[in-house]
Amino acid sequence: MVEYDPVLYSRILTGTTLGFHTIFATLGAGIPLLIALAEWIGIKRNDLHYHVLARRWTKGYIISVAVGVVTGTAISLQLSLLWPNFMEAAGHTIALPLFLETFAFFFEAIFLGIYLYTWNRFKSKYAHFLLLLPVFIGGGASAFFISTVNAFMNSPIGFNYENGILTNVNPIMAMFNPATPTKVTHVMASSYLTAAFIFASIAAFSIYRGRNHVYHKKALKLSMTVALAFAISTALIGDLSGKFLAQYQPEKLAAAEWHFETEKGATLIFAGSLDENNKISQAIEIPYALSILAHGIPGAEVIGLEEFPEEDWPPLIVHYYFDWMVTIGMFLALVSFVYFCMQYRGKWNECNKPLLSAIIAGGPLAMLAIEAGWFMAEQGRQPWIIRGVMRTAEAATTSNHVDTMLILFILLYVILAISIVIVLKRVFKASPLEKDLKKQGIE
Repeated sequence: MVEYDPVLYSRILTGTTLGFHTIFATLGAGIPLLIALAEWIGIKRNDLHYHVLARRWTKGYIISVAVGVVTGTAISLQLSLLWPNFMEAAGHTIALPLFLETFAFFFEAIFLGIYLYTWNRFKSKYAHFLLLLPVFIGGGASAFFISTVNAFMNSPIGFNYENGILTNVNPIMAMFNPATPTKVTHVMASSYLTAAFIFASIAAFSIYRGRNHVYHKKALKLSMTVALAFAISTALIGDLSGKFLAQYQPEKLAAAEWHFETEKGATLIFAGSLDENNKISQAIEIPYALSILAHGIPGAEVIGLEEFPEEDWPPLIVHYYFDWMVTIGMFLALVSFVYFCMQYRGKWNECNKPLLSAIIAGGPLAMLAIEAGWFMAEQGRQPWIIRGVMRTAEAATTSNHVDTMLILFILLYVILAISIVIVLKRVFKASPLEKDLKKQGIE
């Protein structure tokens, strides 16, 4: 019989909650930009198709926001119940960004409600568009503040650690720690990229099925243009993130690349497998690439896991998360670049089924990359909950009922997942595209 381990169950439950919440947090941060661009283009070009785009995207967005509220509340609850020692030690350190994140969400939600119910109520279309700017700012601010909390856990500064408690806290310094710039920019860019590919995959699917209305073509062009911009941005920021890890979290980078020995001109390992002696086989090796990723110089020295006690090694499975994230990111960049080139040269048409299929796949793959990135970030910090300060095992509850909570929350997430599919289907079935186009006088 397996021995009950509250730390393990707490980690599984928190990971499950974060994995589910990440879907809606990503959309919450990314979608307002797409809506704002659609409405802005509609106003500038006097093109009603883009107004319809903005309205329909908003309908789906508010449903994802509602589910995000539930899962965000679950995370807040679990921080207190599952990680009481962490909250006791660091609660006052991360209280400021957590409060500001809540404030930013309410700011976003209030203006989203006003924006939603004031279509066609202003003489100037710009007045209604301006109501969307606080939604965009609020969504971005929420992502910013919560990302600073995660950045602090990876690169903690701004306090003294005495008798298990963080004292002499400087909350501003704690928020703007060394991990904040790369963490926040990577989260924001990948959110915009993912939201763009989600909408692009929906438009591509409609075109693939023979619905060649100009509305879908404009939706695809807009979303793929945004996708290309942020695919490039995400790749550049990802490179900076690699250099941050080499300087501040070398053990995470080493685990992600199965880099066991410190050496110059380090090879990047892609895929492969490990045996019980950590010998790598069946991997693709790219000479000097890890040194370039870590320091920008082919001959640079990269620290290996041998420099750290084995009990402080992150789980080596993070190597696969890193591979998935990078591979999918490169796929999305390639697909969006090919689409853009074909558009620019006038060679794109709706009969290009292979490219449409790739775009359709891009939506769920982009979300998978987001999940892989977060799992790498969180598992790559192990065995620490606050790197170098507090271990995960020290922070967890000792309760005997976490397994029961795990079952109940999984049931909740299953119900929410089913509910959001049903609600989205009913919302768009009750207001089909043809009906929305007709309201705007579009055939």
